[in-house]
Amino acid sequence: MTRDAQKGVQGRELDHHELLARQGLRFPAIILGHLRSAGIYCQPTVSIEHQHLAKRYVLRGVECGGAVADLGAYSSFTDEQGNALAWLQRVDTVGVNGVHAIVVAPVLVRIEMLRVQRTYDVLITRHGLRGVGQNQRPRLESSILFYGRRGTLEMELWGNDRAFCGAVSPAFYSRSGETLAVPDEFHDAVTRISAAACCVGCRHCHLLQPKAIASSLDEGRRSLIPVA
Repeated sequence: MTRDAQKGVQGRELDHHELLARQGLRFPAIILGHLRSAGIYCQPTVSIEHQHLAKRYVLRGVECGGAVADLGAYSSFTDEQGNALAWLQRVDTVGVNGVHAIVVAPVLVRIEMLRVQRTYDVLITRHGLRGVGQNQRPRLESSILFYGRRGTLEMELWGNDRAFCGAVSPAFYSRSGETLAVPDEFHDAVTRISAAACCVGCRHCHLLQPKAIASSLDEGRRSLIPVA
């Protein structure tokens, strides 16, 4: 392979990673069709918004998704340490498996999952603002923190094994068969989103929390940190 060809391949790989980091999991047409047929709405978009009173830019995300028996998709957000974020507002709708809550923050970590029966894909990405200045709209900076494909969990969390929801998560492996470990700080969030991707007829939030609950969880975590 020539040097120019190698650069072309590397450029395409870079573009693919940037696109994946910014836009989230890319579903094949057949998966999109099944999600639509099942009535599952999962839109992982992160947008830049301007707060006019505070005179600052923030990021906006939406917790959304749900499941039917053989298919599930879910997207939500944590902070950079994997802690629960407080929602800006809860969204109640007539339908199920749709939008559940909205969050705004300067930095968001998005956790997105697709489940096809017992096979799972998960993508964890960090999103921040770059180039913040006076009278200047910042740019969205996104990066991949973890990407696991075709993970396996031999349990029916949507059925006979629903009692284990929130306690187990899929195992992911490299192409060579080595274990791919989810970063420790996001293990709890991945466990919760695994339950969300199995929540048939979902009407509630799995990661975002009311402000009072999110604050108390953070305080509890800090109290467990030993003082030097």
